[in-house]
Amino acid sequence: MEIKLSAFADEANPSLDGQIKALKNNNIKLLEIRGVDGKNILDLTDEEAKAAFTKLSSNGIKVWSIGSPIGKVDINTNFEEYKKKIIRACELANIFQCQNIRMFSFFKAYNEKNKVIQCLKEMVAIANKYGVKMCHENEKEIYGDIEPRCTEILNAVDGLYYVYDPANFLQCKQDPRQSLKMLAPRAHYYHIKDAIMATGEVVPPGKGEGLLQELINQIKDDKVLTIEPHLKVFAGYSNMDNTELKNKYTYNSNEEAFDAAVSHAKQLLKNAGFHEVDACFSK
Repeated sequence: MEIKLSAFADEANPSLDGQIKALKNNNIKLLEIRGVDGKNILDLTDEEAKAAFTKLSSNGIKVWSIGSPIGKVDINTNFEEYKKKIIRACELANIFQCQNIRMFSFFKAYNEKNKVIQCLKEMVAIANKYGVKMCHENEKEIYGDIEPRCTEILNAVDGLYYVYDPANFLQCKQDPRQSLKMLAPRAHYYHIKDAIMATGEVVPPGKGEGLLQELINQIKDDKVLTIEPHLKVFAGYSNMDNTELKNKYTYNSNEEAFDAAVSHAKQLLKNAGFHEVDACFSK
């Protein structure tokens, strides 16, 4: 069994050069690409995306997933117009030669189950045309924020993949054992982020209540874990989340916070009996 690490390296540095440095310093060869040189991934031109792909490739780094904000909009958005962004995410996935697009299931949608499911089905159909996977992440305030609704849409939408984020469940006051039991086994990949339920504070992996050690202990086949530190406010955070980022631990720089998150994640893997060999963990 082999586990590979990916990361949101824009949390270490907004520049692509800085992200490459942070990944290399931590022996990580996969990137969940979200921000590049101050631009959201969906705002890159073809030329900018191709240049970024070339730079990453020349440094031995592959893009694991497009960390898009797709689906982080009001359910009543003009969906026919919104499809342009969905198509753009798929085009970028093809440019970066990756198969995964992280996405969400709409704001102000709790009473719009049928509409949510229909939109997600159309998103998957578009992705299928480009040979990529739509990977739904549980997130506060979207339809798929807690386990029952995540399970509901995964059961209803054929071809929809899932990204398990334990910290986001905690911030929704979701019992972590319920989500671990019902959803972790269905995940295509995982976001490694931890938090404290009572305060909403984000903490290093394993230091919160997200049951990350239990999560890693129960992995039975090859998986990718994307480290999403959220241990310090980083460039672009306010554009992707309207809530204050609460942290229990203090770091002097974004690079230091990134390194700390990676270090704690690797320790959880080692605790589970994995050994790091050439940027992979195996046992």
